Amino acid sequence: MTASAGGTTGSARLTVIAGLVQLDVSGLHTCAVAPDAQAYCWGINSTGELGDGTFTSRSIPTAVAGAVAFRAVSAGKHHTCGVTTSDQAYCWGFNDSGQLGDGTRSTSAVPLAVAGSLSFASVSAGRFHSCGVTTGGQAYCWGGSGRLSSLPNNQGELGDGTRTDKLTPVPVAGGLSFTEVTAGQLHTCGVTQGGEAYCWGTNDYSGVGVLGTGTTGGFSTVPVAVAGGLRFATVSAGQQHTCGVTLSGEAYCWGDNGTRGQLGDGTTIDRGVPTAVLGGLTFSAVSAGEAHTCGVTTSGQAYCWGSRLLGDGTDTGSSVPVAVVGDLHFATVGAGGAHTCGLTTDGLGYCWGSGGLLGNGSTEPDFSLVPVRVAFP
Repeated sequence: MTASAGGTTGSARLTVIAGLVQLDVSGLHTCAVAPDAQAYCWGINSTGELGDGTFTSRSIPTAVAGAVAFRAVSAGKHHTCGVTTSDQAYCWGFNDSGQLGDGTRSTSAVPLAVAGSLSFASVSAGRFHSCGVTTGGQAYCWGGSGRLSSLPNNQGELGDGTRTDKLTPVPVAGGLSFTEVTAGQLHTCGVTQGGEAYCWGTNDYSGVGVLGTGTTGGFSTVPVAVAGGLRFATVSAGQQHTCGVTLSGEAYCWGDNGTRGQLGDGTTIDRGVPTAVLGGLTFSAVSAGEAHTCGVTTSGQAYCWGSRLLGDGTDTGSSVPVAVVGDLHFATVGAGGAHTCGLTTDGLGYCWGSGGLLGNGSTEPDFSLVPVRVAFP
């Protein structure tokens, strides 16, 4: 497959791969897994986060190098991680804090095995750190807050009781058994096998409490219980907010609500505890992005709320959920930074938002207000 630095495909013929098994979105890139376990990525590639052995940005999906068979991938801010069909974790991209987990701080444009010989059920790539849950339910994290960031030490987002960057996986403190963990910008959240939500890391984004404990400011280097006594099926940590779906399918969000309404409660008031998303919808999953949130209902309808990446055909935001247009039935939707992508129930990828990130082989339109289909060479 070829693509120019500008992201155009020239005369290359593009097709559609049906039956994609998984897809994940970050600020400026997206990755997906095809039926043959080949991982593909597209978007900005300034730090090797696409994993194709180059630092060339791509406007169409490009195969991740190394002939590694993946079953799931997670796109972080400037790096990506994945779990293979044999439960091994690999990461690639920026590595200033050790977020690749290979024991170094060296950036890599190809997948590197995460150290430790752990068997992972899932992994999640954040901004400067990564986390995963082993097949036995133990949570591990690695990385930190970024040596190039304004923060001199990590904010406890590794959950190991320290504020020290770790170049290889370290166990999250507390002895909890998790079904999933989700790495955000400077915080991490997880769901235990009993459906309890815990978060750790920074609790202070301009006075906003993002850990969901009802307090503001400070940080926690170990998991703390999210307030409210809700039982969650899944949670998603965004840049400065977190959302989750309860066992009964209700969506709740907490943290920064800014002027964009990414919590979906009809206001722009920050919330330090889980607050119900309006609309009476029953969700199967939600995804918290940088300044917006998206979710999929149990009937396969996608809804988004927050800033102008909602896919509803308008160029305005909304503080309550609005339906994504197109009469598409989604299995998952991922909210990123400048774009959003989703995977339909028949395994087709669709994206909307900034051109060049849509995976359709073009930088035009400059901004799509509706879903466009992802194309493959």
